[in-house]
Amino acid sequence: MHTGINMKLMIIVLLWCLLFIVCWPLALALLVLIPVLYLLSIPLRIVLYAIEGLLSLVRSLLLLPARCLRG
Repeated sequence: MHTGINMKLMIIVLLWCLLFIVCWPLALALLVLIPVLYLLSIPLRIVLYAIEGLLSLVRSLLLLPARCLRG
Protein backbone atom coordinates (compact mmCIF):
# COMPACT_ATOMS: atom_id res chain seq x y z
CA MET A 1 0.00 0.00 0.00
CA HIS A 2 2.73 2.47 0.92
CA THR A 3 4.71 1.56 -2.18
CA GLY A 4 1.93 2.84 -4.47
CA ILE A 5 1.64 6.09 -2.54
CA ASN A 6 5.40 6.58 -2.53
CA MET A 7 5.60 5.90 -6.27
CA LYS A 8 2.80 8.36 -7.00
CA LEU A 9 4.50 11.03 -4.88
CA MET A 10 7.82 10.41 -6.59
CA ILE A 11 6.22 10.77 -10.04
CA ILE A 12 4.53 14.03 -8.99
CA VAL A 13 7.81 15.43 -7.67
CA LEU A 14 9.69 14.39 -10.83
CA LEU A 15 7.03 15.98 -13.06
CA TRP A 16 7.20 19.16 -11.01
CA CYS A 17 10.99 19.21 -11.32
CA LEU A 18 10.67 18.73 -15.08
CA LEU A 19 8.18 21.59 -15.23
CA PHE A 20 10.53 23.72 -13.11
CA ILE A 21 13.34 23.11 -15.60
CA VAL A 22 11.15 23.82 -18.63
CA CYS A 23 9.13 26.76 -17.31
CA TRP A 24 10.05 27.85 -13.80
CA PRO A 25 7.49 30.71 -13.46
CA LEU A 26 4.64 28.28 -14.13
CA ALA A 27 6.08 25.75 -11.68
CA LEU A 28 6.34 28.37 -8.93
CA ALA A 29 2.83 29.63 -9.69
CA LEU A 30 1.52 26.07 -9.35
CA LEU A 31 3.38 25.70 -6.09
CA VAL A 32 1.45 28.70 -4.75
CA LEU A 33 -1.91 28.12 -6.46
CA ILE A 34 -2.47 24.44 -5.69
CA PRO A 35 -2.85 24.95 -1.90
CA VAL A 36 -5.11 27.96 -2.52
CA LEU A 37 -7.32 25.94 -4.88
CA TYR A 38 -7.43 23.12 -2.35
CA LEU A 39 -8.61 25.53 0.36
CA LEU A 40 -11.24 26.96 -1.97
CA SER A 41 -12.56 23.48 -2.75
CA ILE A 42 -13.24 22.62 0.92
CA PRO A 43 -16.67 24.36 1.04
CA LEU A 44 -17.62 22.61 -2.19
CA ARG A 45 -16.72 19.26 -0.63
CA ILE A 46 -18.91 20.05 2.37
CA VAL A 47 -21.83 20.84 0.06
CA LEU A 48 -21.14 17.63 -1.87
CA TYR A 49 -21.27 15.54 1.32
CA ALA A 50 -24.51 17.25 2.36
CA ILE A 51 -26.12 16.54 -1.02
CA GLU A 52 -24.87 12.97 -0.94
CA GLY A 53 -26.40 12.48 2.51
CA LEU A 54 -29.69 14.03 1.41
CA LEU A 55 -29.88 11.79 -1.67
CA SER A 56 -29.07 8.78 0.47
CA LEU A 57 -31.92 9.70 2.83
CA VAL A 58 -34.36 10.09 -0.07
CA ARG A 59 -33.25 6.76 -1.52
CA SER A 60 -33.73 5.06 1.84
CA LEU A 61 -37.21 6.53 2.20
CA LEU A 62 -38.18 5.43 -1.32
CA LEU A 63 -36.91 1.89 -0.78
CA LEU A 64 -38.44 1.53 2.69
CA PRO A 65 -41.76 0.00 1.50
CA ALA A 66 -39.90 -2.63 -0.51
CA ARG A 67 -37.74 -3.50 2.50
CA CYS A 68 -40.80 -3.82 4.71
CA LEU A 69 -42.61 -6.08 2.22
CA ARG A 70 -39.55 -8.25 1.79
CA GLY A 71 -39.60 -9.07 5.45
